[in-house]
Amino acid sequence: MNLWQDFWTPVRVFLGLGADPRTLTFTQISIRGIIVFIFTLAMMRISARRSLARRTVFDSVFLVILASVLARAINGSADLLPTIGGGFAMVVFHRLLAWIAFYSHWFGDLIKGPERMLISDGRMLYHAMRANHISKHDLEEDLRLDLHVEALAGVQTARLERSGGISFICE
Repeated sequence: MNLWQDFWTPVRVFLGLGADPRTLTFTQISIRGIIVFIFTLAMMRISARRSLARRTVFDSVFLVILASVLARAINGSADLLPTIGGGFAMVVFHRLLAWIAFYSHWFGDLIKGPERMLISDGRMLYHAMRANHISKHDLEEDLRLDLHVEALAGVQTARLERSGGISFICE
């Protein structure tokens, strides 16, 4: 037991574990930041890379909350090790929800949102555009940025995807 305390006491002081956040030194905050960075990289490797790259609202909310929680471990407003553990729990929960969404289209639509048809058979669906706050000018802008063409004339279909991007299928 004494050997464990002999090891753990300097580590606690070095990392500022249990210290008042206002008393943390530059070095302690820096080391905490490096530790959180390393563990966050591990968390991102555990999580689904594809879902994080797509950035649906589901993924964006997860990333904002995870970043907020882990920042507390760096600035000392939460204990370092339990906060990192909580981050891993959040990653596992996000992965579980993504797994359920993979097998259940209904659940996927619930947490990620459904895609919406904006142009069908070359005709703009104004009710869908209005419901999603997308103007004709927005469609034209995405068309120029994605396909490098000016007119919607050759577009057979366009969809607002779960990620918030607009995809176009031309004739």
